[in-house]
Amino acid sequence: MNKQSINNSIPTDIAFQIASLLQELDLCALGKCSRFWRELCGSDHIWAGLCKDRWPSLELDDNGVVPEFNPHQLQQQNLLDSNLKGWRGFYVNKHHEMASKADAVIAFLEQSISSESVEVNHYLVAMQNMNAMQFEFRDIVLFFFKENLHVLLNLAGMHYCIAWLGVPAERVMEALYNCKISDRQICVRWWKLGRWMYGFRLRDESISRKASLVDLAMTEEQEVLDVLYRGAIHEVIRVQISAAKPVSSHWSCQSQTAER
Repeated sequence: MNKQSINNSIPTDIAFQIASLLQELDLCALGKCSRFWRELCGSDHIWAGLCKDRWPSLELDDNGVVPEFNPHQLQQQNLLDSNLKGWRGFYVNKHHEMASKADAVIAFLEQSISSESVEVNHYLVAMQNMNAMQFEFRDIVLFFFKENLHVLLNLAGMHYCIAWLGVPAERVMEALYNCKISDRQICVRWWKLGRWMYGFRLRDESISRKASLVDLAMTEEQEVLDVLYRGAIHEVIRVQISAAKPVSSHWSCQSQTAER
């Protein structure tokens, strides 16, 4: 049976429903099979749905009008695809825009990492930048949930989804598992001002916690998430974040994790 007979054997409405169930990469792959599938998979209706699913905060209209896109930054970086029109063109160019923004956030945080650790103020600035750049959950999964990235970038993306976007823990956990980064571990150390006792101030207290990304997503380490969200404030004078290291590490993360 040739491609033409296969296309003719599938009613257009059924073929449209099949294409509507696919994600971007699969949709593009299907569109390469024949002219019939190329035209169907390029449908504005399908790509409009993908745009609304990926960027819900844009509040895209249902009247079929493709929103205006500011191409200035993409033109400067030679990322603008002017050959694509309609909703598919908007999706592809918006994807390039978010990829460029993700590169900027990643570069900032990587530059802030010193001796495999980062201070909490830089960590919080990175997430504030994500919020200002309007990253959505799918953007974070695509650009920050990668095995080849530093675990602190995975952590920042995961924490942003929970604290800023309010993504349910189950969805975050599923994404972590699918991206094979759920078991990656981080170590958070913070220093608290020493308490006053009988007119004397005791030595500052140092606390360390080690946790996996999935444990944090399940809020099993809520104290760690609270410290990361607040940063160095009030009695907490410093917060430092690192990839979890072996027991012999100079951070000595074992001290309090062993008690838990």
